[in-house]
Amino acid sequence: MAVEILEVAFKAGRIGVYVNRSDIDIKSEDYVIVEAQKGHDIGRALQQGQLYYEEGLNEDLKNVVRKATAADLSKMKENRKLEEKAIRTCKQKIHDHKLNMNLVDAEYQLDHSKLSFYFTSEQRVDFRKLVRDLASQFRTRIELRQIGVRDAARHVSGYGACGCQLCCTTFIKKFENITTQYVKNQLIPMSPSRLTGICGRLKCCLAYENDFYLEELAKYPTVDSKVDTPDGQGYVHKIDIFNATIYVRFKNGDIEKYDAETLSMQMEQ
Repeated sequence: MAVEILEVAFKAGRIGVYVNRSDIDIKSEDYVIVEAQKGHDIGRALQQGQLYYEEGLNEDLKNVVRKATAADLSKMKENRKLEEKAIRTCKQKIHDHKLNMNLVDAEYQLDHSKLSFYFTSEQRVDFRKLVRDLASQFRTRIELRQIGVRDAARHVSGYGACGCQLCCTTFIKKFENITTQYVKNQLIPMSPSRLTGICGRLKCCLAYENDFYLEELAKYPTVDSKVDTPDGQGYVHKIDIFNATIYVRFKNGDIEKYDAETLSMQMEQ
């Protein structure tokens, strides 16, 4: 038997997968009420699909309860305002407990059965006393989550140097490990100020065209490799895949530009 599964997005890009066992008519971008660990939460429907279901399988997937009502949406907006107050309170308590942590965001479960705080820190933090203090203050279950700087940028949101909203707040679901090799593959000058995002890490968009560059560069000789040209033997200085040209450096220091097709013909000879 096949059942419908639903990908649901929560605050700051947190995503979960739920089962629509009641066959509720849900469309993409609809807000839905789903089962949480204890109680109910609200999120926005993203994608739908079919999952083969057998007795005893997929029981760990929680259910979609119903579509959100106007009252649910109003409660969600109210929670956002309460979260701002919770952040201010938690920051003061972090200061009082002298903890080395940077509070990023707070998130109420729809029914207030849980209040989550997200923070970054360069070290492991013993926040047990802080949790007890917060639980006493807010009278609900408290969860503190240590997140990375990329996740922190997703929570804070904002705009990149391109003028667009941050990719991590719009469509990126899983972060890729971006290394300096991506920069080298794309022949980009190593400029930290231009290549790092607001999170302080290399920009996620460096991964978008990496495969294209690798595919194109495979058609060219590598930088510093020896090549034969109409003007004699030299070494590859730079490659321009968009103009299909290769810059060759000769022993006397001169650098000449050659059409890649002409040079490749010369290399075959």
